[in-house]
Amino acid sequence: MSKNVIKDKSFAFALRTIKLYQLLADQKEFVLSRQLPKSGTSIGALVREAEHAESKADFIHKMAIAQKEANEADYWIELLYQSEYINKSSFASISSDLNEINKLLASIIITSKSRKK
Repeated sequence: MSKNVIKDKSFAFALRTIKLYQLLADQKEFVLSRQLPKSGTSIGALVREAEHAESKADFIHKMAIAQKEANEADYWIELLYQSEYINKSSFASISSDLNEINKLLASIIITSKSRKK
């Protein structure tokens, strides 16, 4: 049985966003930190939804929304870094994970659209 890479990576990223939220809450940062887990966990939830899509178009749509959520998560991560709530090394690490997810999502969407034709 083959592994579902996007499913695994999006779940791991969701866990990272939850742990980062907990860390930021300990630092008494409650505004920005609440935004990241929303978009960060939505990515994996949408990937899971796509597993049971009603059609190829529905699958592509769910993956596209997951990509939008990843883009939003990227915004919150950059904002947390620029506002100095996370350091450069944490920023680089979590951004790298998110970049991988974005590349996977883009590839899945492109491939699915080409197969749909």
